[in-house]
Amino acid sequence: MHRILLIDDDTQLGPPLAAYFARFDMALECALKPSEGLARLQQGSIDAAILDVMLPEMDGFALCRAIRKNSDVPIIMLTARGEVMDRVVGLELGADDYVPKPFEPRELVARVQTVLRRRVALPVASSGKTTGTSTRLVFDGMVLDAATRTVLRQGELVDLTSTEFDLLHLLAREPGKVFSRDDILNQLRGHEAELYTRAVDIVVSRLRKKLEPLDCIKTLRNAGYTLALAPTA
Repeated sequence: MHRILLIDDDTQLGPPLAAYFARFDMALECALKPSEGLARLQQGSIDAAILDVMLPEMDGFALCRAIRKNSDVPIIMLTARGEVMDRVVGLELGADDYVPKPFEPRELVARVQTVLRRRVALPVASSGKTTGTSTRLVFDGMVLDAATRTVLRQGELVDLTSTEFDLLHLLAREPGKVFSRDDILNQLRGHEAELYTRAVDIVVSRLRKKLEPLDCIKTLRNAGYTLALAPTA
């Protein structure tokens, strides 16, 4: 059973939402303060976190930043409906998705299920060189392992969020192929939602910074993105 952590100071939200999540074989734990949530995350065994933007002690953005210092657990932000900048800021800080308030419990469950599915390794195409196991893709300066969801850049482990890894894995499975923003959104989101193409640009920007000095991802104007690394022979 997946364990989900909700960090929200609304005392009326947690219990009914936990009962609803249980119907989908997920255990929802609740923390009313960021400090409580951070302490629970440090204990481990949390598969995804849901953060409200408006919180005591620190807002959801600061909390997201604090979590990302030590964890790549999938994060879903609860934002005010219509606050596009809230969603963009959340994505820039490393959130994997967002749900506008007020929300239907079924939509929140669907978003959680999507980020959890993205933690599961995807099948690997034959474009990259496989080594030892079919889950590894080896390139000049980079090794991506879908089974362990790890990336080595010039021998050093790179700390990626779930969304960052999935986007890089998507590109790495077919190096040289150009993926449009819509292609990327459709393959990573997995459900119909109000999508912002800028979200892709934000994740790509974060990836490029983390993969420096490798020049991995190329932008083709008005076309999309492609992995520029060559598979090793």
